[in-house]
Amino acid sequence: MSGAPPRRVLVVDDSAVVREVLSAVLRRGGHLVATAPDPVIALEKIRRDPPDAILLDVELPRMDGLSFLRLLMAERPLPVVICSGLAGPGTEVALDALEAGAVAVIEKPSLGLRDFLERSADRVLSAVSEALEARVRARPPPAAGAPEPRGAPLLRGTTQKVVAVAASTGGTEAVAALLEALPPDAPGLAVVQHMPPAFTAAFARRLAERCRVEVKEAEPGDALSPGRALIAPGNRHLLVRRGGARYFVALSDGAPVSRHRPSADVLFRSTAEAAGANAVGVILTGMGDDGAEGLLALRGAGAHTIAQDEATCVVFGMPRAAIRRGAAAEILPLGLIARHVLAHARAPGAEQRS
Repeated sequence: MSGAPPRRVLVVDDSAVVREVLSAVLRRGGHLVATAPDPVIALEKIRRDPPDAILLDVELPRMDGLSFLRLLMAERPLPVVICSGLAGPGTEVALDALEAGAVAVIEKPSLGLRDFLERSADRVLSAVSEALEARVRARPPPAAGAPEPRGAPLLRGTTQKVVAVAASTGGTEAVAALLEALPPDAPGLAVVQHMPPAFTAAFARRLAERCRVEVKEAEPGDALSPGRALIAPGNRHLLVRRGGARYFVALSDGAPVSRHRPSADVLFRSTAEAAGANAVGVILTGMGDDGAEGLLALRGAGAHTIAQDEATCVVFGMPRAAIRRGAAAEILPLGLIARHVLAHARAPGAEQRS
């Protein structure tokens, strides 16, 4: 042993579960670890206490990983290892990252993040060790008027998955049962529950106490990120939007749709437009037909769609209307829906293009 002090690695990833897992891997290898959920916070930490190397995701809020990498290499070059689900061998993202100055690129698995600790620890530690020995050089930023680098300023592709859920009568317990069954690294969920304005914040708080995912009443611009469920505020439409490689939500005071605000149809249609095949749509117990046309739009966009079955519904109206339109790819009892949501959300999906 040389007696050299441990090296410090900064992990930049917006998923708390990923940060936890990668930190455990790095500590196992004898490294000191700092973490940041996005590039803006990472820059603050780098300026205050520069790390010896960085382990960086690509799909990040506020600034995508490739833009951050280019900024870092122009202003304060450090050894960077990209760890991303977008960065498989030979992909454009992997090539862009290497061209921008990354020392190595490793692919983040889409299944069983906690299994990553055992299955991929050696690969992570090897890549970080190589990065720590590398000599990095400053790279000038693109000249004004130069062609935009591939992937900048917003990533054109994303593997991020989102789940859109809608319910009405009987839905408070159905939504709770679904969310309680999800692990902390579940894909981001946008939820419409027909409910008066005074009740939705309290509903979100109660779910937050019972669930392993973060649950909150949605606010404009909230990131729809893994491990988070956003509940539509009463009397406001909830819409899914996409910016670069990330999804977020918007709120609208537009007219009621299908006699409701928030409306399941509005949520589902916006999710179809923003996420397409990277979405899963779920329609739960409820009276009426809100969500039937929107779920059909989701299925038409390539998303996987699920309707709760009659036997476990308090009121079968909304799922029945969706099923009759051919909008549901699966009809499942409530107790199985979470498992199927995870199976389809974690399966390799389409790479959405902007």
